[in-house]
Amino acid sequence: EVQLVESGGGLVQAGGSLRLSCATSGFFFDDYAIGWFRQAPGKEREFVAASTWSDNTSYADSVKGRFTISRDNAKNTVDLQMNSLKPEDTAVYYCAATLGKTILILPTAYNYWGQGTQVTVSS
Repeated sequence: EVQLVESGGGLVQAGGSLRLSCATSGFFFDDYAIGWFRQAPGKEREFVAASTWSDNTSYADSVKGRFTISRDNAKNTVDLQMNSLKPEDTAVYYCAATLGKTILILPTAYNYWGQGTQVTVSS
């Protein structure tokens, strides 16, 4: 059974940091690109960052320089370090997996999803 489980969300003040983790199982991790997405109330799900097995990475413009995605191929996990958080970063954050070694930014391209973790940034 494929599973992606996010952890590490919470409430933080603006300017603070959080580290999200995505633990995966049930598929061959090396063959999949892993992405982080977020969805705020009343908004569409949007791309945040993604990483492939060979450590190719991509970031949304809104998080470049503040967020860092890191992948541990031995542990089958992908973390998202979020620094200098802003109130507009408030959302439910999801990790997702897509077969292939290309960075994809559309949510519809991803086959498997976690349940999400809430991140709230207060002003």
